[in-house]
Amino acid sequence: MDALTSDWIRLGSIVGVHGVQGWIKVFSDTSPPQQILDYQPWLVGKVPTGRLLEVRASRCQGKKVQVALTGIDNRDQAEVLVGSDIFIEKSALPQLSIGEFYWHELIGLTVVNASDQILGSVASLMETGANDVLVVKGNDNSIDSRERLIPYVEERVVKRVDLTAGRLVVDWLEEF
Repeated sequence: MDALTSDWIRLGSIVGVHGVQGWIKVFSDTSPPQQILDYQPWLVGKVPTGRLLEVRASRCQGKKVQVALTGIDNRDQAEVLVGSDIFIEKSALPQLSIGEFYWHELIGLTVVNASDQILGSVASLMETGANDVLVVKGNDNSIDSRERLIPYVEERVVKRVDLTAGRLVVDWLEEF
């Protein structure tokens, strides 16, 4: 990924159209889903060639977000956008407190246990009712090629996150 591409983060995608006046249906990766509306402008499409668009109106119904974008005034224009990803510049995200991390910062980190055994790297994260879960996939450098689901429980399981070194230390046995 080049520097230009790495300056952007995906926040969702356009999954459908609503009505004839250019409204779109958005699947949001933010929590809560309507938080996607807090970030402007959106780069719709691929980085860096997508279109920068502003939200001119929105409505939320539960987890569903519907949006009208500036310059998208009819169903035909909206249908062209279906399937497109929505990105924002990473610099638009609020600064977090020390010890807090965005999920995208954890993706790709090497996961090691207290015995310094490499378990793999963070492929993704899942939200569950109790806590978030790291999806750790084994690779050529790890002790095996298994996929592990490791709960993201600070202090008990996740001992240290070092973004600079690209490592996440966990209290997790290799057998699990």
